[in-house]
Amino acid sequence: MRAWVCRGYSDYHDIEIGDLPDPVPGPGQVLIRPRAACVTFVEMLQVQGKHQHKWPTPFVPGGECAGVVEAVGEGASRFRPGDRVMGGVRTGAYAELVAADEAAVHPLAEPFDWYQGASFGSAYRTAYVGLVTRGGTRPGETVLVHAASGGVGLAAVELGKILGCTVIGTGGDDARLEVVRRMGADHVINYRTTPRFRDAVKALTGGRGADVIYDPVGGDVFDESTHCIAPFGRILIIGFTSGRIPSVPVNYPLIKQFSVVGVRAGEYGRLNPEGGRHVTAELMRMANEGRFHPHVHKVVPFEGLLDAFDDIAARTVAGRIVLEISRD
Repeated sequence: MRAWVCRGYSDYHDIEIGDLPDPVPGPGQVLIRPRAACVTFVEMLQVQGKHQHKWPTPFVPGGECAGVVEAVGEGASRFRPGDRVMGGVRTGAYAELVAADEAAVHPLAEPFDWYQGASFGSAYRTAYVGLVTRGGTRPGETVLVHAASGGVGLAAVELGKILGCTVIGTGGDDARLEVVRRMGADHVINYRTTPRFRDAVKALTGGRGADVIYDPVGGDVFDESTHCIAPFGRILIIGFTSGRIPSVPVNYPLIKQFSVVGVRAGEYGRLNPEGGRHVTAELMRMANEGRFHPHVHKVVPFEGLLDAFDDIAARTVAGRIVLEISRD
């Protein structure tokens, strides 16, 4: 099979397409022939050795795909060859064949095409675990979503509206913020033209601040968020795309009565398997009801992975970029 291969940690432009032996599904696994795979900031960090998880090289990057079951391993019983599925792997999705644990694979949601199926898993799981499971978001609350035009940001915007909240989205580009508005945000703030977004948030909330702040950015964005969080609010730590891991003086949450909550959706399911299964069931139910609409920024051919990473690095992407691996 053809696959993108990271042979050693370096600039992401150094990864290349190679020929590898076809994988064989092990016990409890299914073999998928992907139609599409999701390209994210996480994979870009992984091939550069900048992610907290460092895989032994060489490895095939890619964490999410959608496609057709080719074969099943011993003990795998949920799927048969020919089934249309979507799912996640720790690595390996940027290839013509993918062996995945059956537990991490799900039927392709009825309303989704291949590209939406490949874009769904991690983004919406992060949004659900963040806003619902860890954040306890309630109807009527105000949710401030940073980097709202990104994949995990747009998922949080969409879920926030489903939960009955007022949603404010921030970003640095008016065109991408228009996508955020189309996905349901009640208000958008361009932090490049609004130097202190805290003032805009307070103005929109009558001085109270946001009840829930969803922060994949960290750095200066987190620092300023501590100045526009409402009493008894929750700042959800999703990641640090700014590159700086911030800290907070503990007297801030003491005096202002807010919480700082860590959110790692995959780790939540590993630490609490029953809770993880509940999250999956709820997400699949809502997806099949047509309540989610993963936004695909563009689809690139299999050979276009490096161009996709360039777009992500330039911060020009709204939603997800999808790699088309094969067609029906």
